[in-house]
Amino acid sequence: MKTKDYIKVAFPSLSSNEGFARSCAACFAARLDPTLDELSDIKTAVSEAVTNCIVHAYPEEIGVIHMKCSIIDEQTIEITLRDTGIGIDDIEKAREPLFTTGDPAERAGMGFSIMESFMGKVKVRSKAGRGTTVVMRKTLDGRR
Repeated sequence: MKTKDYIKVAFPSLSSNEGFARSCAACFAARLDPTLDELSDIKTAVSEAVTNCIVHAYPEEIGVIHMKCSIIDEQTIEITLRDTGIGIDDIEKAREPLFTTGDPAERAGMGFSIMESFMGKVKVRSKAGRGTTVVMRKTLDGRR
């Protein structure tokens, strides 16, 4: 499908930018007239994806997170988050609920599971040492 409209932003992998990314994606998604629940779903999924970048992609340094929000059609939004961090060795393992590379006392290991439950489709591509790209797509029912 061809994208009808999009925005691109890049920001440092600082925890303070998680809220910025949520708000940015929500403001862009608002043009599709989503319900409050749909908007909340998008914000939650973006939070999880950005937090993964901050915690796992750049554990020892501040890196850059690239976010692109695209309107695919009158009801569908696609959000892509990309980093150039350490990458994921085993994507299938990383997508398992409760798996975490962080401290289990601090991390639940539910990031990908949450993204999948709140968005219609989630794709993950990664190369060790080169970074990860997460593409999330949601078709909205909206208030129409």
